[in-house]
Amino acid sequence: MYNVGYRIVNDADEAKDVLQESFISAFNNLESYRGDAAFGAWLKRIVVNKAINTVRKRRFERLPEADQFDVAEHEQTDMLDGFPFTVEKVRKAIEQLPDGYRVVLSLYLLEGYDHAEIAEILGITESTSKSQYNRSKKKLKEILESYEK
Repeated sequence: MYNVGYRIVNDADEAKDVLQESFISAFNNLESYRGDAAFGAWLKRIVVNKAINTVRKRRFERLPEADQFDVAEHEQTDMLDGFPFTVEKVRKAIEQLPDGYRVVLSLYLLEGYDHAEIAEILGITESTSKSQYNRSKKKLKEILESYEK
């Protein structure tokens, strides 16, 4: 759960605070747990929401929601073939992304949410989620390529 919070807030101390607040909130609202999903999934949702609220407090960076900003996704057949970067380099590059990009990228790639769920969580359109995801991939690639120079 700490890693979930950390990937979203990108700060160790804030991630610890998010985790603590999440456990307190879960404990205080235990009677609202209906058992519809696994307890871990319920707790993870609390952590994600607390982390996103923390990022919002830092003035969440939102992009225009116009459809003209959509970028088409490109499918790759074997993404790891000849991959020149270590996990540590990728992690550091993700940490350098602007908050809005990092949050969408983390929720989509690392936490497994789809764009409709991300849109609902962040209060943005599904189109904006897709656009920010594609832009985050492009920015991440630029950061990673700068490491090779």
